[in-house]
Amino acid sequence: MSKVNLKPTTTMFPLPAMLITCVDASGKPNIITLAWVGVVNSEPPMVSISIRPSRHSHGLIKASQEFVVNIPSEKMIGKVDLCGVVSGRDVDKFSETELTPMPAQEVSPPLIEECYVNLECKVKRIISLGSHDLFLGEIVAIHIDDTVLKEKGRINIAKALPVAYCGGSHEYWSMGKKLGWYGYTKGKL
Repeated sequence: MSKVNLKPTTTMFPLPAMLITCVDASGKPNIITLAWVGVVNSEPPMVSISIRPSRHSHGLIKASQEFVVNIPSEKMIGKVDLCGVVSGRDVDKFSETELTPMPAQEVSPPLIEECYVNLECKVKRIISLGSHDLFLGEIVAIHIDDTVLKEKGRINIAKALPVAYCGGSHEYWSMGKKLGWYGYTKGKL
């Protein structure tokens, strides 16, 4: 195998394609599609999202200090893409996509009812990195649709059908098939 040396970029893949909800000062909701989302801590449970300061949602989250990570399924891919290519400054994304806002339990931004998993988050810290700001959010409530639950509160990925984004090719991909599980090489369940 031969490798080509390229200029450093953000060519890591796959990345989760997530719908992040936020609200303005009057409570009007917005949705932004982000792939730069990840788990950063277990106790307390925390996630990170990275957003360019020029984005409408950046200012909303910075002001409210809250957001919701909504995990979309394959069947929502057109809506996921649309929420990433139009601005909430100009478009009511809930109306445009016909997604359903649902009241959250601990934060002001709504859940997206059509997403099987929703993570309510409160911002703990914002770190300016250059082109993006990193928002560290503590997960304060989780909502999971019971149709995708397995034993012990685990998620049935084959039913939830999350979406991946591959930045190097600018493509969305499905999760495909299960290849193993944590600890399978040592016989762990």
